[in-house]
Amino acid sequence: MDVTIIDTSSLGDRSYLVSSGSTGVVIDPQRDIDRVLDLAQQRGVQITHVLETHIHNDYVTGGLELARTVSAEYVVPAGDQVDYERRRACDGDVIDAGPIQLEVMHTPGHTHHHVSYVLRDITGAVAGVFTGGSMLHGTTGRTDLLGAEHTHELTRAQYHSVHRLAAALPDATSVYPTHGFGSFCSATPGSGDASTIAEQRLSNPALTQDEQAYVAELLEGLSAYPAYYAHMGVINQAGPAPVDLSLPEPVDPEEVRRRIDAGQWVVDLRNRTAFAAGHLSGTLGFELSDSFVTYLGWLHRWGEPLTLIGETPDQIAEARRELVRIGVDHLDGAATGDIEDLRAGTELRSYRVADFADLAETLGSGQDFVVLDVRQRQEHDASRIPGAVNIPLHELADHLHELPDTLIWVHCGTGYRASIAASIIDRAGGAVVLVDDEYSTADTLRLTSTRQPTDST
Repeated sequence: MDVTIIDTSSLGDRSYLVSSGSTGVVIDPQRDIDRVLDLAQQRGVQITHVLETHIHNDYVTGGLELARTVSAEYVVPAGDQVDYERRRACDGDVIDAGPIQLEVMHTPGHTHHHVSYVLRDITGAVAGVFTGGSMLHGTTGRTDLLGAEHTHELTRAQYHSVHRLAAALPDATSVYPTHGFGSFCSATPGSGDASTIAEQRLSNPALTQDEQAYVAELLEGLSAYPAYYAHMGVINQAGPAPVDLSLPEPVDPEEVRRRIDAGQWVVDLRNRTAFAAGHLSGTLGFELSDSFVTYLGWLHRWGEPLTLIGETPDQIAEARRELVRIGVDHLDGAATGDIEDLRAGTELRSYRVADFADLAETLGSGQDFVVLDVRQRQEHDASRIPGAVNIPLHELADHLHELPDTLIWVHCGTGYRASIAASIIDRAGGAVVLVDDEYSTADTLRLTSTRQPTDST
């Protein structure tokens, strides 16, 4: 029996293809099912079952379309109310896929009806467990996605679910979570690419702490999560439309300028330093990287017009794939080519890119400027540059008016969030310097302090 990981690093999630002989079972597939179909063809397997551990809040599922495409049985937790036919997965059920057997365990916490699937071979021996958003590698799934009124109850349920898994399964059981590889569905960052029940006994906070300590720590550590999560569960319950990965309509430079002038979102996918060196005035810089879809989905208002600028059609196609994973199915067009050829007679804008060493020099120069930290509040509270203003990136657009009319040096943890923030400030006409550097450099240069802040804004 073989378990193949289908990694979606941009969302911090994993899907799985279990294969034995000519039989395949898929767990928690992403929207772009062509990856799964290609893998099944390479393995020479027929997918007979598609399983969901829960109704997902961080991506649009490909499960329904995959099941229909390959005529597989679609399995969804029994308590979840959905608008399509499925097999209801109840605690204790066994999904019989011939040489592959999967026992359903109700493991609430991440959601009320969340289940895990214990993988057994034809002899009944346990080979692994697919834990979705329950037991993750060194952490657990977050418990606040269904609303504050459910969070405390779900947090306690999560604790008991992880204990149930640990008590029921052998130490050598491989743990295969869906979340925990960068997803905001994880309560805290996960650890490691692989793990077992035995390793989780030593590292998972639900297993190393008593219930009260676990609950208190999880609730205290919950941070903001992307705004687009509000739409994912609704789409997944209704049944997502078939995926469309076709390229958006091409847009000429004059039309790009008209859209910018109309206040529409025109997003430049190029490298952050290339954007800083020269970009169309009024555009926003979202470098196409593993962080692209999370932050674009977080900041872009759902359903508003969206046009992309890329260097090549392949870049546009990659962005399109990322966006359909979170249900952004309609793009209003795209322009490709050299930025000089897209400016339609207008001057390009630019701003400076610096590092923390440059900031250290400037801090002692007597110049008039402000340091803006766009990391999450927990990050800022743990360590900060004294005097820095903290406005998390997802709040920046609503608080631009609070920034003084002076030069803004903007930083984050790696430079990516800061690059988006710099483009937002630039779009509003502000003067900005992008600190494109790792925050650890600021620690090395002794620019930081760990004192508790006196003003959270």
